[in-house]
Amino acid sequence: MKKDKAGKIFFSDDRRFADVFNGLVFGGRQIVQPQDLKDVDSEIGNVRTEPIVRPDHSGSTKRRDLVRKTAFGVNFAILGLENQEEMDYGLPLRNMSYECGEYERQAAAIRRAVRKQEKKDETRRLPGEYLYGFRKDSRLQPAITLILYYGERWDGPRNLYDMLDFRDIPGEMKRYIHNYSMNLIEVRHLEDLTMFHTDVQQVFAFLRYAKDKKKLRQLVETDDYYRHMDVDAYEMITQYAKISGVDKEHFMTEGGMNMCEAIEEMIEDGRIEGRAEGRLEGRAEGRAESILELLQELGEIPEQTREQILRETDREKLRRWLKAAAKAGSVEEFCENAGI
Repeated sequence: MKKDKAGKIFFSDDRRFADVFNGLVFGGRQIVQPQDLKDVDSEIGNVRTEPIVRPDHSGSTKRRDLVRKTAFGVNFAILGLENQEEMDYGLPLRNMSYECGEYERQAAAIRRAVRKQEKKDETRRLPGEYLYGFRKDSRLQPAITLILYYGERWDGPRNLYDMLDFRDIPGEMKRYIHNYSMNLIEVRHLEDLTMFHTDVQQVFAFLRYAKDKKKLRQLVETDDYYRHMDVDAYEMITQYAKISGVDKEHFMTEGGMNMCEAIEEMIEDGRIEGRAEGRLEGRAEGRAESILELLQELGEIPEQTREQILRETDREKLRRWLKAAAKAGSVEEFCENAGI
């Protein structure tokens, strides 16, 4: 499955779509309701995806990833979501064309409604309405586009000004040149994921630590969601984290994909590369090292506790200890909860 298709399928779930906007725009407040979302045609007419001069002199249409319409009281807004993996130094201009295309689509609908009303009432347009077919009280619905960037640090332009050459242009002119900023979210570098309330949180967390073996192991071992992950969430992370060679059927359970076992196998086989060097000697040893790493951040570890953790070979017990270490506020609290 291609990345763009995996992203579209994952966020086509209205719960996840609403969750992204509630988390990023409203700080986790549940403002956008999934049941209020309505599909909108994602085709933007006459947006060229090739160089302007083509042999056949034709343009082409572009389909945006996902577009929804949602109600706010008696009003509506248009919400767009774009998945972006590769660097694109023309993205502000392209995204601006998406939103301009959306407003043109709305304006065309208004013009059609005006013409229909004119025929029905047998009225003529006022002077200010004649050219564009826009009445004085006609209004467009606001449009917002969030761009989810899954690559490393974005080093491209973030607004139209970043793309303009202002050399030798008189400074007084700049305030008359309109800027356009895009809403670009660097998914791998989001610090606080608690703003999300669906498995968007777990997918983004996985992508954040996809190149760090130790942190990824800690993540999947301490969150039970990864033991029964939805298949479309699995497709999302394997595509954007560039993980291949997973036998999906082998790790499928009644509740979904067991990514804990899959990640263990991939780490041992070297299919997940990260800052940690070499190959872990075993799953039990890997869990023990992760536990000790978490405890070291809490304080000094008694030698007896360290030795007991390293001696333990029961994988299920080590998994419980790892979860306890992630939740503990001190080494003493861990020992008490773990029964050590």
